[in-house]
Amino acid sequence: MMPGQNRLPTRRRVIGGCLSALAATTLLTGCNQVMLLGYLIGGPPSIEPDFDAETGLSLDLPDVTVAVVCYAPSDLKMEQPKLDTEVATHVAYRLAQNNIQVVNPDRIHAWIDEHPDWDHPEEIGEAFNADYVIEIELATFGLYEHNSTELLRGRTETHVNVFEMDEFGRGDRIYTNVIDNEYPTEVPRSIYEQSVTAFRAEYLSQLSQAIGWMFYPRYSGDKVGWAT
Repeated sequence: MMPGQNRLPTRRRVIGGCLSALAATTLLTGCNQVMLLGYLIGGPPSIEPDFDAETGLSLDLPDVTVAVVCYAPSDLKMEQPKLDTEVATHVAYRLAQNNIQVVNPDRIHAWIDEHPDWDHPEEIGEAFNADYVIEIELATFGLYEHNSTELLRGRTETHVNVFEMDEFGRGDRIYTNVIDNEYPTEVPRSIYEQSVTAFRAEYLSQLSQAIGWMFYPRYSGDKVGWAT
């Protein structure tokens, strides 16, 4: 027997085993490879906005205009007089950043100041010739952890309604949702680490995003940063 002749079958077995293992791995991970390919081509899969899923409509069409208005009860406005306008402005700008055409919130706030007796969101839709009106009703809004004056955690119960306007200036409520929002979700902040003013600004931004996700797509990992 020639030297090395007894090693040839062994090499073939090794190569064959590697190919078999590779084939098995390919079969087992085929779905993952398809998902990876999809990520590389089009990015991670997005989550459909709840408004779109519930109504079959979409607010990001080029010929659609949206007005945003916020209502805060008197007890909240006594503590934070501009809370309603701040929330409406944050949400409007958040929608605009995601390709939804919105009425300038400053114009809406000026109209509200000039019409203090307004009662229905449809009035705003008619005044600005909007296709839809998003009405945000704040039931609660707080910045502190329960039973604490040193820990910060934003908490808001928010009712969100959407009215579809017709050509005669009448509105029909086509969508309703409720958010019990909490931020950070896992660990509150200490007032010794962040000022109340800075935290409030951050929380308004987070709240506007939570509301905005009803109307534009998001991704499964977007809430990871909300934990702390």
